[in-house]
Amino acid sequence: MSKDPLIPPTPSEAEYQNTADANAVEIFDREDPFELFSHWLEDAKKKEPNDANAMALATADQDGLPDVRMVLLKGVDERGFIFYTNLESAKGQQLAENAQAALCFHWKSLRRQVRVRGQVEAVPQDEADAYFASRARDSRIGAWASKQSRPLESRFALEKSVAREAARFGLGEVPRPEHWSGFVIRPKSLEFWRDRPFRLHDRMTFQRQDFSSPWTVSRLYP
Repeated sequence: MSKDPLIPPTPSEAEYQNTADANAVEIFDREDPFELFSHWLEDAKKKEPNDANAMALATADQDGLPDVRMVLLKGVDERGFIFYTNLESAKGQQLAENAQAALCFHWKSLRRQVRVRGQVEAVPQDEADAYFASRARDSRIGAWASKQSRPLESRFALEKSVAREAARFGLGEVPRPEHWSGFVIRPKSLEFWRDRPFRLHDRMTFQRQDFSSPWTVSRLYP
């Protein structure tokens, strides 16, 4: 079978050995998954060149067909993982139909990954208002101008829409549109993964039956 030159080759034994020392330190050192995630995110912010808070968000449509895209994490607390979007976008409509989602954080520079699965809830209105007000003015205008996920005639049409909304608001305040808000993904399970030599990776999971239950912690074969 010919090798595809676009696909990186499997690491050699020497290359695996070069990463062994870097991966030798125990990093599953927290009993609370949110605390462990926050610790890993701080590590990622020091190493990732761009968007350490980027995450793949997976949803499903009314037919059960999965959909995935990259979004930015905008908050994490005892409830879960928070992001914002146009509620009329594809992901907004899918979450309205099926309020469950999965996340995947992949920090290549750290050779670590976190997977999250859980239920999705809307953030409170005042919380959405506060976050929207913290955004750059042009981003707030863009939230009014963009009909996210719907067909766009041309880039010029988008620029005209932005100019129209900018003129409408003038120098006044730009409020949050009703069609723009946030979601919190409340996890039922989290998996923390760390690359180890020879594909003998470390995997630790946190799971709970419901949001009032304690976490069950276990390790998985790679």
